[in-house]
Amino acid sequence: MLIGEALAERRDLVRRSPDLTRLLERLAERARPVLEREPIVPRAKAQLSTDGGVCPNDGAGLLFDPWSPDRHRCPRCGERASGERHHRWWARFQHLWLAERAAHLAAVAAFGGDPQAAKRASALLTAYGERYPDYPNSDNVLGPSRPFFSTYLESIWITNLVAAAVLLREANALEDSAGRAMDQIGEEAAALIGEFNEGFSNRQTWHNAALAALAVWFEDEELLGGALGGPAGLLAHTLQGFGADGMWYEGENYHLFALRGLLVGLDWVRAADMDPRAETEVLERVSGALLAPALTALPDASFPARKDARFGVSLAQPMYLELWEAGRGTPEGSVGLEDWLAALYARPAPAAEMFDSYLHEAGEHAPSHRRREDLSWWMLLSMAPGTHGDAARWQPRSVLLDSQGLAVLRTGGRYASLECGVYGGGHGHPDRLHLTLHEAGVHWLPDPGTGSYVSRDLFWYRSTLAHNAPRLDGISQPPGDAVCEFFDDAGEWSWVQGRYGDLRRTLVSGPEYLLDVLDLSGGEERTLELSWHLTGDLAVTSPGHWEPARLDDEFVRGVERLAAETHGPVAVRATAADRRLTLALSGAAELLRCTGPGTPGAPASRFLVSRSQTVPVRLVTLLSTHDRVLTLTVGADRIEVGAGSGVDAHRQVVDGWQIDGPGGIVRLGGRRPAATVFEPLVTKQRPYVQQGLAPWVDVPPAMDGTLDGFDLSHPLALDHEDQYRRSEEPYPGAEDFAATAWANWDDEALYLAVEVAKPELVLRPADAAPLRLDNEPDDIHSDGLQVYLALPEGGDVGALIVPDEGEARLRVRAVGEGDPPDVTGDWTPTETGYCVTLAIRVPGWSLRRRGEKVPFDLIVNEMRSGRERRAGQLVWSGRGGWVWLRGDRQPRASFGELELT
Repeated sequence: MLIGEALAERRDLVRRSPDLTRLLERLAERARPVLEREPIVPRAKAQLSTDGGVCPNDGAGLLFDPWSPDRHRCPRCGERASGERHHRWWARFQHLWLAERAAHLAAVAAFGGDPQAAKRASALLTAYGERYPDYPNSDNVLGPSRPFFSTYLESIWITNLVAAAVLLREANALEDSAGRAMDQIGEEAAALIGEFNEGFSNRQTWHNAALAALAVWFEDEELLGGALGGPAGLLAHTLQGFGADGMWYEGENYHLFALRGLLVGLDWVRAADMDPRAETEVLERVSGALLAPALTALPDASFPARKDARFGVSLAQPMYLELWEAGRGTPEGSVGLEDWLAALYARPAPAAEMFDSYLHEAGEHAPSHRRREDLSWWMLLSMAPGTHGDAARWQPRSVLLDSQGLAVLRTGGRYASLECGVYGGGHGHPDRLHLTLHEAGVHWLPDPGTGSYVSRDLFWYRSTLAHNAPRLDGISQPPGDAVCEFFDDAGEWSWVQGRYGDLRRTLVSGPEYLLDVLDLSGGEERTLELSWHLTGDLAVTSPGHWEPARLDDEFVRGVERLAAETHGPVAVRATAADRRLTLALSGAAELLRCTGPGTPGAPASRFLVSRSQTVPVRLVTLLSTHDRVLTLTVGADRIEVGAGSGVDAHRQVVDGWQIDGPGGIVRLGGRRPAATVFEPLVTKQRPYVQQGLAPWVDVPPAMDGTLDGFDLSHPLALDHEDQYRRSEEPYPGAEDFAATAWANWDDEALYLAVEVAKPELVLRPADAAPLRLDNEPDDIHSDGLQVYLALPEGGDVGALIVPDEGEARLRVRAVGEGDPPDVTGDWTPTETGYCVTLAIRVPGWSLRRRGEKVPFDLIVNEMRSGRERRAGQLVWSGRGGWVWLRGDRQPRASFGELELT
């Protein structure tokens, strides 16, 4: 952001730079529609739902049109959808689009002297000043917000509004009403954003940017200091969120989002006459962060959809071009960025995408090629005046991102990568040792990333089976990190070897083929499965026939196994876009073919699974796009590949991998040091473990919704502020919401009575229409209970329980994906609320003994009338916090303990 003399100097630079002059002219042209008619400021708060913004006919995402609040066209069938859900989906993007337009107009006014643009920008600020208090801070999904359902959206929005106000103020074009509006909005927004610190999160980077912007507006040094230097401030995110290899810990998708927030935030800090990038360590880390996505980019210039990422998004999107343009305009801009940018600009322009933090092209068609003048108002303030890159010089090589554990092998036009690093936080996937392959212009083995967070297929994309990764015993990999043991690039040959538990995967990339070796060690028999999600039409060319088989998974159908007629490797051919990939698969006891979801937005597709049930086992696969026939022979200690130039003999050696071929011996080494495990920015140690007593009873209680028969000598209280997880409002106090529970036991069951004090009982009826808000069970948005127990033989059970006014009396469902425990009981209303009594029977309970401590937890949900989502919950084990995104889950590490007496 530019203030005072800096703005005057930038104006002069814009006049002298042909590129910046063209950008200003293009911005003025693009502002014309907003000047010719008054834009629509929504009166609705945005809403996140499963059906808002989705075509009811075919499920396609509706098109956002900033001039059409009530009718939304489907790009697939052409029909238009209307209704409140669609309108509130539209409001999300409209709020963000208007804030961008306010900054856009203010930049045109400040640099071009356009009084009409200044007037319209001031009018938008004034309109939001009038409406902001009317947007309810309730029913949020992730953090407090008025116009939105999550704080990070408000942070993006307010950052643009402050930019508009500051530019107008510095240009002496800010109307008094707009200044007062910014004061009013900014004061409350700062409080909302400031109280919801998400710690180590990509979203928190945007919170910091917003707080830094507001600090500049209010000239608040304390607020600026927290946004910059706090435990989760911009500096901490720079030095710890972006690893030593430059990549944000949650992968490329969130790297790009967090990097934009970081650069915007640092711009605001510089506006306050502070420059953190003067520090060498910060300078180096930001430089690495700017270059990292270029190092891992696929040959088609999209980023790999690792972890929770959008699939198939081009890095030539203008929002991303702006990151490197901004980086070039600062001291940390590297020579590599010049050539990388030139290579991106030389590509045909990808279709315009919508992003929360970038709606500059909303409603527009992409040009054939994007140029610097196609970018947004931010570039008028930060883009370098000229460029000197050469697209031909950009030639990326094989690379290992150490802190990510991502190894990329580039050989000719082949791109192969192995995920052998950290899980990746809350956006991580159970896909350790996943293989990605892009060659001959085809993305043969993609990582699917993630589609919508509110659609059911989210659980498919977050499963091991959806990836080209190994899984054991029919279940997704448990969260955990893999390690890279070897990585070496010797020109024509390169390799990587990663390990995850008892699994080790080796990729060897050579001139004509890719060799993939998966080893499972260990002493007990396991079922090893390795998925192959190949692009294109699949054909097994080895003789044999298909017969019905089983592969239990919610999303998989049409499972068949190959009854092979010959021994040896199975040959598979994939054909796409007139290109062909051949595979020779060896070592699997059986090969399955199945149908499952395709990549997000694509139709269902066939995929293969290699499966074996012996230990140790070695699955060897040869992959090649060359037309010549390759042969694969797997021996006890060597693998022979017959290629066009002769036979290559591969084997693991003490300190690497060796290939004996017609041209001589190639030795690949590169043993890696022990990986540094990623540590969260702030480690929160539990100060205590909640303790309670459960007396033995000789006779089971009545279980009729009363306390009859219960031993009430040891109550479990839920009535403290530090036991309350809030949404928007703090704990109302024990007089408005509290609970007392009693636990008893015998050899048959754990008996639980819970008296809840709550003035108004809000129960969700069993026959209520589905809420269609997200993937969480609707019954969490009701008064009711969540109960958790740890089983004697390991594992946990949990139940979500809602009092029901029908015959069933209690509605019980399992938490997570398992079967519900055996729960019986009843409930009754009381003068102060309601009482629930439960008998919980679980396998192995009869083995419990006096004096034993049983991991246990109890949660009481709080619903209020007039709300869409629950208001909060009381948690017996304590620790408070926020209720958002918790669903019906409670981690085992948070349980308290019941001592059986």
